[in-house]
Amino acid sequence: MSNQKPIATTNEVIESAVIRAPLSHVWHFVKLPQFDKFWGAIKKAEHVKGVSDETDIVKWTFTDGNIIEVKQDEHSNLDHFITFSVINAEPDLPYSSVVNTIRCWAVTSGEFEDSTFVRWTSKFSSDADIGVIEDAKYKRRDALSDLAAAASKMAKK
Repeated sequence: MSNQKPIATTNEVIESAVIRAPLSHVWHFVKLPQFDKFWGAIKKAEHVKGVSDETDIVKWTFTDGNIIEVKQDEHSNLDHFITFSVINAEPDLPYSSVVNTIRCWAVTSGEFEDSTFVRWTSKFSSDADIGVIEDAKYKRRDALSDLAAAASKMAKK
């Protein structure tokens, strides 16, 4: 029996970025079926067929072949946030659940005026280990960088 204790960790990842594009350009992409339009890790995003009209479920196929289905829990065009959870994954994930919230704010003055502040929060179940948390941190950073590139390109048009 090993005396080694698991590494204590928080089960929440919070990543944020200032994107040098107006809120309208950033928010345009922050819809579950639009994630493949900015996030380079996603090859295809599509609505899951046969689900009730009241439930918005989207299947993301990643470039590495992994597939996850995400369910929209909340969405506000007024407050510019979306909350979604992973409900299915192929292959299975090494944790029970994760709930994500992406929130956007317009920066209205100062050095970053006409930019957008974006925060992505992921809350994992208690069975997520430090490897899951660290992996999520870097994936969120990559996604925010990709979102910045897509929104900035849109702003230049």
